[in-house]
Amino acid sequence: MNIIELHYSNTNTYLIKGSKGYLLFDTGWAGTFPAFCKSLGEAGVKLSDINMVLISHYHPDHMGLAGEIAEKGPVLLACDIQKAFLHSSDHIFEKENRKDYVPIDDGRVRIISLNESRNVLGEIGIDGEIIATPGHSDDSISLLLGSGELFVGDLNPLYELELHKGTEIGISWDRLLAYKPKTVYYGHAKTYTFDENTSAIDTKESESESARGNDPSGHIGKALDRSMSPGAEDLVSKIVKYIDKGYDINRICKKTHSDAEFVQDVMRMYLTHPGVSVQGILDRIEIKGR
Repeated sequence: MNIIELHYSNTNTYLIKGSKGYLLFDTGWAGTFPAFCKSLGEAGVKLSDINMVLISHYHPDHMGLAGEIAEKGPVLLACDIQKAFLHSSDHIFEKENRKDYVPIDDGRVRIISLNESRNVLGEIGIDGEIIATPGHSDDSISLLLGSGELFVGDLNPLYELELHKGTEIGISWDRLLAYKPKTVYYGHAKTYTFDENTSAIDTKESESESARGNDPSGHIGKALDRSMSPGAEDLVSKIVKYIDKGYDINRICKKTHSDAEFVQDVMRMYLTHPGVSVQGILDRIEIKGR
């Protein structure tokens, strides 16, 4: 399966090429449409090539461009468990007075059941299915391809799994790991590939080991140094402020004079843990590097 990662916003989005068309998984913030189109062009794909758009959950950093993209022709695919959440971020953009936000036109949405997902994806030649994975939000879904690629949006990374045993997040991961995926594509973390000689079910700790041990550039050590240094809370507060404004990683780095790895860690912790405090973000960065 041909998968193209698009990095034009502070949310990872993915183009999945089937034998009969493209599926776009997640979009970025409102206001990033020009950057999205540029990213498509660099990948050699036209907007008219995209047949369907699937949103992992309807938080503003994942659905911000959904309405604008759907206006151009692609069908916005939503599961019935997401129907009540299609406009859950409208008030956020209204509060921010975002003139560049295009609300979703319900007439451009195709509502399907989870049981229908395999057949619907098959319409554009994609072998896969949509799975309900609540935890981060009630409307969260994941996409699993028959070839083993798994797209989870903001479902908390595997290296945090011990923190979520017995919760909806842990139950969702148990459900997904039972399918023995090969690669995990996150909304805000780096793509993770399981060791081909090891079962995903037996290696829930393997991603954490990778985060700890496979760090030749010392990024994790640098992030930990920054997180424990004097003034770290003020720095994280500034980064959070710029995230709320929809700034991308490069712009935040310039504004705060921070390294990209630290900004990326703060961004992921903030966007995937609703209501997390500044200290909570710092604590989670430390957990990642243990």
